[in-house]
Amino acid sequence: MSKTETNARAGTGVSDMSAKSMPVMGGPATEVKTALAGFMSDLKDFQTEIKSKFQEQEERLTMLDRKSHNFGRPALSVAQEVDMSHKSAFGTYVRNGDDDALRGLELEGKAMSSAVNGDGGYLVDPQTADTIKSVLKSTASIRSIANVVNVEATSYDVLIDTTDVGTGWVSETGSVSETGTPTIDRISIPLFELSALPKASQRLLDDAAFDIEAWLAGRIADKFAASEASAFINGDGIDKPTGILAHAQIANDSWAWGSLGYVATGTDGGFDGANPADAIVELVYSLGAQYRANGTFVMNSKTAGQVRKLKDADGRFLWSDGLAAGEPARLMGYPVLIAEDMPDIASDAAAIAFGDFAAGYTVAERPDLRILRDPFSAKPHVLFYATKRVGGDVSDFAAIKLLKFSVA
Repeated sequence: MSKTETNARAGTGVSDMSAKSMPVMGGPATEVKTALAGFMSDLKDFQTEIKSKFQEQEERLTMLDRKSHNFGRPALSVAQEVDMSHKSAFGTYVRNGDDDALRGLELEGKAMSSAVNGDGGYLVDPQTADTIKSVLKSTASIRSIANVVNVEATSYDVLIDTTDVGTGWVSETGSVSETGTPTIDRISIPLFELSALPKASQRLLDDAAFDIEAWLAGRIADKFAASEASAFINGDGIDKPTGILAHAQIANDSWAWGSLGYVATGTDGGFDGANPADAIVELVYSLGAQYRANGTFVMNSKTAGQVRKLKDADGRFLWSDGLAAGEPARLMGYPVLIAEDMPDIASDAAAIAFGDFAAGYTVAERPDLRILRDPFSAKPHVLFYATKRVGGDVSDFAAIKLLKFSVA
């Protein structure tokens, strides 16, 4: 090998070694930057994927929520399940006479009453009882304006202070004499049994589409409402409540406790021809001021038809209709209750009553309602014997006045 070739090879070797040992410009930094850029890109892709999944999950939940609202699913609550079980058990008893479900059903403590015996009678389910109560209050009966109390006894006693305590003026050194002592009167209101006996055929009860409870509530409510409304006005107290017109009636100028005072129209069987409105005005102010603030007129439709024609001396009607829906009509500014059991205008008839009935008349009732199913007595019909105990009487004779269509 020549010297020139040796030098060339040596030069080439030195050059190669220098190239291998020389570091690459920015090698490790570039690798780190590249790795970080890749990591950030992967992280962004992961975040995008997570957001997409969350969006899909939210859309799916929204769709399920809309479906549940569209199908109208019932509320999932313990109270709802208890009510439905009672309702179903009662419906089975009414249709088929099967009381096994009722016997095994645990009722709420507030629905239990010591007055109800386990002799085959069962409390009407809560939904039905509420329906009956609402219908009773909406009927034209003085129940809606009277004092209604729930009792657990056979009677309800009202204690009334009928007289005032005596007083007198004395000087500083003068002697004090004994004054009058108030007298307390006890009014006992016994409870009587109100009953209804509707019936239906067994074939009708077997029809699954028939709403047996709504039918039963309507029939019982109609019967109870009519009987109560009549008794609270005209009841004689024999196996029924004592009505307001069953008590003795005397002229208001000579009124005494134990009777109802009346104001005469001055004309037999009608209003006075010259000044017909004077009798209404006199009736209003015959009632004490302490009762007059809560006064209510009670009359039937025929009487109301004549009263609403009355005018005062200036030609203004005494009667005014309610300004809002559901508001009662007013006579001289006082509400009017139309009770069809009040007598018509006739000779010596007390056709109009005015007073504070919340203080003057008390309705006492037991809170329970019983129903018995009898499939044997009237085959092929099924009888439903519903009973309720209720009583009523005048509790304050000074709180009610009557308008009597008589000369005196």
